[in-house]
Amino acid sequence: MIEWLWSVIQDFGVYLQDTYDPFRDTLDIALVTFGIYWLLTLLRGTRAVQILVGLFVLIGALVASRIFELVTTGLILNALLAPGVIILVVLFQHDIRRALARMGRGFFRPIAAEQESQVVEVVVRAAQSMSQRRIGALIVLERETGLADQIESGITLDAEASKELIVSIFVPTSPLHDGAVIVQRGRLAAAGAILPLTLNADLPDGVGTRHRAAVGITEETDAVVVVVSEETASISVVMGGEIIYGLDGPRLRKVLAEALGRTGRELPALVEGPEAATAAEGNTAPARTAS
Repeated sequence: MIEWLWSVIQDFGVYLQDTYDPFRDTLDIALVTFGIYWLLTLLRGTRAVQILVGLFVLIGALVASRIFELVTTGLILNALLAPGVIILVVLFQHDIRRALARMGRGFFRPIAAEQESQVVEVVVRAAQSMSQRRIGALIVLERETGLADQIESGITLDAEASKELIVSIFVPTSPLHDGAVIVQRGRLAAAGAILPLTLNADLPDGVGTRHRAAVGITEETDAVVVVVSEETASISVVMGGEIIYGLDGPRLRKVLAEALGRTGRELPALVEGPEAATAAEGNTAPARTAS
C-alpha cells in the first residue's frame, strides 16, 4: 500500500512538472475554490449537508476498498456510485434549482419600499385578527425566488392585499382555507396553494401540517412564511427552514420588515439588547401546534 501511495505521489509530481502553468492553474484553482465555498454556503443548514456527508462516506469506503483490495465491496460501491451525476441531480434537485434561482437574482425589479411596508402591515393585521379568532392561516411572501409553481397549484387571485380578504380566505367555511395564500410583488397572487411538506425529522414534537408546509417551501426557496395556529392561536414566522414561535404584532412587524429587506435566508433577530436572549430562549420551546 505504501509503495502504491508513493508511486501516486511521484506520478503527480511528474504531472505537475510537465503541465503546471502558474497563472492559468492558479486562476483555475481559485475559481474552483470559490465555487466550492459558494456551494457549501448555499447548502449550510439544509438537509443536503447530511446527504453530502453520506456520499463522502461512501466515496471514502470505495477508496478504502481499493487500498485494502476488498474486491466485493469495491464492486458494490462502484455500482452504487457509477452514475454519480444522476445521483447528484436526483438528491440535490431542490438545492440546484435554488442555486440557479440565486444566480439569476438582480435581473428583476425588487418590490418598492412603500409597497413592502403596506404588505407587511396588511399581513400583521390579518395575522393578529386570525390569531384572536383562532383561525389557522398560512401566508407565503415571495422574495427573490419565484413561486410560480406554487401559484399554479392554487386559485389565481391577483388581488390587492387587504386584511379583510386574507381573513375571509382562511375562515373555516371558505373552500380555500386549507391551502396557502401567496403574496407576490405586494398583491395576493393565489389562494389555496399547495406547498411541499418538509422531510426534516428534527422538527419539534407537535409541529403540524401548516408548519411542515412552511418549512418545506422555505427549504426550497427564500420565501418568508407567516403561520397562524388554529389550536394554540400562536403566530410564527418561518424562513430558511427555521421557525420562530409566539410572535405578537410588533415583533411580527419587525421580523417581516427586516426579512423582506434581506437577501439572505436566515431569520433576522427579533429583539435587540438584553431582551434578545430571553426572547430567543422562549421561542425555541414551541407550544404544541396541530396546524
